Amino acid sequence: MAQAAGPSTKAMNFGPSAKRLLARLAPHKLELVLVVVLAAASVVLSVIGPKILGHATNIIFDGIVGKQLPAGITKDQAVASLREQGQSTLADMVSGMDVVPGTGIDFGAMTKVLALVLGLYVLSSLFAWLQAYLLNNIVQGTIRRLRTDVEEKIHRLPLHYFDTNQRGDLLSRVTNDIDNVAQTVNQTISQLLTSLLTVVGILAMMFWISPLLALIAILTVPATIAVTAVIAKRSQKHFVAQWQTTGALNAQIEEAFTGHELVTAFGRQREVEAAFDQRNEDLYQSGFKAQFISGLVMPAVMFLGNLNYVAIAVIGGMRVASGTMSLGDVQAFIQYSRQFSQPLTQVSSMANLMQSGVASAERVFELLDEEEQSPDRSPAVSPATSRGRVDFDRVSFRYKEDQPLIEELSLTAHPGQMVAIVGPTGAGKTTLVNLIMRFYEVDSGRILLDGTDIAQMTRDDLRSRIGMVLQDTWLFGGTIRENIAYGMADATEEQIVAAARMSYVDRFVHSLPDGYDTVIDEEGNNVSAGEKQLITIARAFLAQPSILILDEATSSVDTRTELLVQHATAALRSDRTAFVIAHRLSTIRDAHLIVVMEDGHIVEQGTHEELLERHGSYYELYNSQFVGPVAAPA
Repeated sequence: MAQAAGPSTKAMNFGPSAKRLLARLAPHKLELVLVVVLAAASVVLSVIGPKILGHATNIIFDGIVGKQLPAGITKDQAVASLREQGQSTLADMVSGMDVVPGTGIDFGAMTKVLALVLGLYVLSSLFAWLQAYLLNNIVQGTIRRLRTDVEEKIHRLPLHYFDTNQRGDLLSRVTNDIDNVAQTVNQTISQLLTSLLTVVGILAMMFWISPLLALIAILTVPATIAVTAVIAKRSQKHFVAQWQTTGALNAQIEEAFTGHELVTAFGRQREVEAAFDQRNEDLYQSGFKAQFISGLVMPAVMFLGNLNYVAIAVIGGMRVASGTMSLGDVQAFIQYSRQFSQPLTQVSSMANLMQSGVASAERVFELLDEEEQSPDRSPAVSPATSRGRVDFDRVSFRYKEDQPLIEELSLTAHPGQMVAIVGPTGAGKTTLVNLIMRFYEVDSGRILLDGTDIAQMTRDDLRSRIGMVLQDTWLFGGTIRENIAYGMADATEEQIVAAARMSYVDRFVHSLPDGYDTVIDEEGNNVSAGEKQLITIARAFLAQPSILILDEATSSVDTRTELLVQHATAALRSDRTAFVIAHRLSTIRDAHLIVVMEDGHIVEQGTHEELLERHGSYYELYNSQFVGPVAAPA
């Protein structure tokens, strides 16, 4: 089993990636403005609440103290009396209070204050709900566009990308990483916006109540920022590694599950389990380090907040005793100090979530930034006729610059011909077909379809003229009818049945309980390998292409069915061209032209009889299959 590359531990560039992620919210500018307004209104109303509640505390405290003072005198007289009695501290405190000697708690005034606070909190909650509703729409719309962009990007990527990247890692980017981005954006924007506005509002109220105590409270801000920055810097690389190891683990699981039968047949379960355990351990280590280190932020910030709370409580109590502040103001300020540290703690605790989300976002952006296949020519050219003549004119191609594969290849396939391509593994047979389909672009030379250079055609136009059946069959979850109709979206029932009969699908369909309405699962496990291959052949027949490409297309069918399919193919290729890649030479004996390739070059071409008479490469291949192994040269 192929091994995935180990994850990088290099920390990514957090700032630009986060900015790029936020830029995707740009289409919702007006809604975002409304979200900010609603959030600000909610915060303002909630921030005013403690100050008003402080007034209720003053009413209660004033009533309690006033009840203990003699009735019938003024506050100044009461203060003077207390000083004469040597109670200067109590006199200072009473002088700073709005007290009426001999009068108890004013329950009417307190009721009005409490009703006002209740109304403010109800409105604040309503605005917060509206803000959350709008923000959820914004985030989900943004993530929907991101998923759409990724889906469209995948269809614009060249085949080279899928040949060089593991499918499991690609699936992880499209699913796990985008889901993580959605969760991050949804949670952090709302909390971050509310927290920042709350900090600003609380600071304003604290400076209004007591500039001295406000300055003491602010001292925790730089300390909080410093602690968060240090911890975030250490945890960021582990979040990057966490999501990269997640992709690597998904790739290994997808690979092992896809090849489960092969793994079992060769008894390699222990090796697969060992590989899984290693990747699982890597994910555990990176995930543990990322969460543990980032999790240190909240306890550190809470500790700083508690120190701040103690300082404010002590100094505030001294100022109440001196009469320079009311008890209600101190109570409100203490409440503000707790609220002030809470949003700072929330912002700090969101550091791990933001780092994780931005790490996932960068993996998605890496996919979006991948080089796309070259655009189609504009204006494009389309062949005047559709007969299927294919000319290779001095075509050269190589996957890697320093490894030549196909060099100066020239070949002509006439309409109605069956051109068989044979040769040892790695000779370039499938590459030749990939060049016809423009899965890869030639390095030099031309490929002509009915006299038109395929590089001047649109890919859709070119591929609409080609029907391709691969050795590895692909069926999607749906009925047999739907799988056949995949070759022609507007096919009629008669056309589907005709293609099924031509490819001998009709022979086994009637033995199934639901016939053509039999539902095939996504893996096609409820039909045999040969039946799956016949369905894919029927799909190609239905498309009625100018060129038919069969890449070992009958490798999974029995000999008798293979013979029947050959006859069907012969009928289909009337006035069309068929390219057949074959390893079993018995299937291509009646080919009009057999092309023998070695190391990207055509070493022989001719009919079956002509090539046997030459006693060359084809002769050796044929004898190795039907006569016996050819002796190795001395």
